[in-house]
Amino acid sequence: MIAESKVEVVPGRLTRLGRLPVTLLVGFGIVLLWILVAVIGRRLTPYDPIAVDLAHALLRPDAQHWLGTDSFGRDMLTRLIYGASTDLQMSFFGVVGPFIIGTTVGLLAGNFGGWADTVLMRILDITVSFPYFVLVIAIIAVLQPGLTSYYISLTLVNWVSYARLVRSQVIVLKHADFVLAARTIGLGELRVMTHHLLPNSLAPAVVFVMTDAVLTIVLGSSLGFLGLGVQPPAAEWGVMIAEGQLYLGIAWWISVFPGLAIAILALGFSLVADGLAKLLHTTQ
Repeated sequence: MIAESKVEVVPGRLTRLGRLPVTLLVGFGIVLLWILVAVIGRRLTPYDPIAVDLAHALLRPDAQHWLGTDSFGRDMLTRLIYGASTDLQMSFFGVVGPFIIGTTVGLLAGNFGGWADTVLMRILDITVSFPYFVLVIAIIAVLQPGLTSYYISLTLVNWVSYARLVRSQVIVLKHADFVLAARTIGLGELRVMTHHLLPNSLAPAVVFVMTDAVLTIVLGSSLGFLGLGVQPPAAEWGVMIAEGQLYLGIAWWISVFPGLAIAILALGFSLVADGLAKLLHTTQ
């Protein structure tokens, strides 16, 4: 009689993937879709995003121009695709600088305390005492409108949120048993900070990165609408909305489609942030 064989199912990547929050998967899918649009889409469109063709201005969406044309005869779908690259770039570089500086400041202030914590936190208090949007606009005005000035202004202003998050985590963790044990066996201060405190204090900051990416996109689009962000004729969703505001009655598609693009991308980052928060909460 042949013995029945038993097959043991070992949890693999697919099983672990099924345990991920739905919001994380959906949000990541939305963001990944926009990345693919930005990378591949421009190779598929036959139109130039900045070439003026007044003979075909303000055309409604049709088989030739799927999203219509703007007041300069430029294909809206093409500009939307090129704008995706710009806005994704803004969402990345707009948070990486503040994240690095804020994490470093929070780590140092929370770990050493004393005068270092006092000085760094007073700098933080001075920064947050100014209205956020006004301060960003003021810095850009002192420099000059454009993406470089936008990134500089965000780095100088946005780091405070990350510093607060990391500092509060480090203050709690530096008294934890595993940190005290690391110091007891003679590990140096730098190793304790980089190998024990930093990895265990980053979770709230990582979740906030995704939320901050949404705010960065909205802020960048708002500045583009005001003429302080990406400068025309470059394709950027906020600039496109601003260009279409005079034609809402006769050419609604100029502003509506870029607005929808901003909303969808912002939704993607928001879902990723929500999913990361749930994932980190369940693994703690």
